[in-house]
Amino acid sequence: MDVGPGTTIQGVIMSAKVESVTFESLQGHSLSARLHLPEQSTGRAALFAHCFTCSKDVPAASRISRALAEHGFAVLRFDFTGLGHSEGDFSDTTFSSNIAELETAARWLAGRDLSPQLLIGHSLGGAAVLAAASRIPSVQAITTLAAPGDPSHITHMFAAQMQEIDSHGQANVDIAGRPFTVKREFVDDLEKHNILARVRESDKALLIFHSPDDAIVDIGHARRIYEAARHPKSFISLAGADHMLSNPADAAYAASVIEAWAQRYITLNNPDWSLPAGDFDP
Repeated sequence: MDVGPGTTIQGVIMSAKVESVTFESLQGHSLSARLHLPEQSTGRAALFAHCFTCSKDVPAASRISRALAEHGFAVLRFDFTGLGHSEGDFSDTTFSSNIAELETAARWLAGRDLSPQLLIGHSLGGAAVLAAASRIPSVQAITTLAAPGDPSHITHMFAAQMQEIDSHGQANVDIAGRPFTVKREFVDDLEKHNILARVRESDKALLIFHSPDDAIVDIGHARRIYEAARHPKSFISLAGADHMLSNPADAAYAASVIEAWAQRYITLNNPDWSLPAGDFDP
């Protein structure tokens, strides 16, 4: 069963509502989002980044967001440019633009008096939140789900087209049965980012989820992220789970752990949003 209203995870739950919202990227594209709101505001807020070529509506994102809202978190999940219901062309995006859009989403939340204390990222979205955390003053804690320690890891998904990308500047690729255009700029941008260096510099609490059965991103990535991180840090093995957390029980378990863990590391504060808005510089 899916995790829905009235489903208990750790005892006391709240009713939650979902708003369909949009906000504008730095490039002027309208980004589609869902904002989960608890019945009574607790001041706690989270921002969820979905996996590579996925959308905000992938089951893991929707289930975890809904469950956290039932336990008092406001949670925003949104489609990156060119994916889901957001405007723009996916082929013009990069890992850096994803990071910039996370910062924009956090600023939008701040405008709703919901500055996010928690970032949650699934797969490449996990790498993105690790990179973006230092750009968002309100963030105190980070959770990753099946995240790669090196964003360029995803190029294995279109390894057969890499020669064409090198020769012609772009190629049409098939990812999970859907066609996408991948440009050389996207690949080059991935290689600029040293996620483990960002992790070493971070002072945020970190919770890492990964399955030893993950066939897409090997659990060795979780080990490298964990070893690079400072304390406080925690690792949870999702034994038996697949990369997409397609079993509702795995998403429900992750949500329950996140909720309990976050209470220890999140305090309510008034963040300084003096950092200038702008494109992320890797």
